[in-house]
Amino acid sequence: MTRTAEIIGVGSYLPEGRITNADLERMVDTSDEWIVTRTGIRERPIADEGQATSDLAIRAGQAALAVAGVAPEDVDLLIMATSTPDMVFPSTGCLTQAGLGLSCPAFDVNAACTGFIYALQTATSAIESGRADTVLLIGADTLTRFVDFTDRTTCILFGDGAGAVVLRAAESGGVRGIALGADGKRGSMLYVPAGGSAMPASAETVANREHYIRMNGNEVFKFAVRVIPETTNAALAQSGVDVGDLAWLIPHQANQRILDTIAERLGVSHERVFSNVANTANTSAASIPLALDDLYTSGRLAAGDLLALVGFGAGLTWGAAVVEWTKTTPGKEA
Repeated sequence: MTRTAEIIGVGSYLPEGRITNADLERMVDTSDEWIVTRTGIRERPIADEGQATSDLAIRAGQAALAVAGVAPEDVDLLIMATSTPDMVFPSTGCLTQAGLGLSCPAFDVNAACTGFIYALQTATSAIESGRADTVLLIGADTLTRFVDFTDRTTCILFGDGAGAVVLRAAESGGVRGIALGADGKRGSMLYVPAGGSAMPASAETVANREHYIRMNGNEVFKFAVRVIPETTNAALAQSGVDVGDLAWLIPHQANQRILDTIAERLGVSHERVFSNVANTANTSAASIPLALDDLYTSGRLAAGDLLALVGFGAGLTWGAAVVEWTKTTPGKEA
């Protein structure tokens, strides 16, 4: 019997705090018009002072388990996609496992904004191989903790949040194909210089503001709009379907201009490209499951819909997954 990995539950959590464009106008030399024109972003969720990445992840995980109707003791594996862990170790996955009352193995995957797709590959492989039947996959990040709010080129882009899915073994449907890629030679396009073994934290690194995100925005843009159509087509080919078969393209929510350009190069109408970037900003590994949960709870997903989940980020990394949606739309249960 062929085993597939279907998504049976989705959930998300956004902190209540917000940084609006009007707030940023008072902090750096920028304007609402400048930000919206270049990014499409109007506000960013921001974690409270006492909230860590695991706190957001726990809330999203609880929501996904509730939608799936899965008890904590029935989860075989927890995979956490994040590049903003609570601490160097233990893993944020283990901290989240404790908060959710799970007893299964748990670990982190760090592929930055592509983290959810990389973790989806890992979760799918565990299920298809028979080594797990039920996997909880969470993407969570608190990127605003690593944003330099004196740098107008990066502080406008990022927000905090968490999204989660529950995957279960099935005989059909679910994840149809996944294509991944990485190019470490271009890691310097998007990185945080200090805080790791190469440049441990010191008074000097703090004074030089080297614990904040640094990005070559123009190069990241050119990279994303080239590689995402290529990897999406690769995942479609692997799945035996065409771009015209897609009900939805669900990209990583980085920048509306990137989303628009990707859609045009793939030949997907803008009505079939999901975007919530205006109100979430770039939540890194959380953005794709957050978008998926938005679509599900709004009632716009139907069983049998083909979805392309696509991401790109620091590393540089990229990935795409084609998923056949199998869950009934909320409010339309039989």
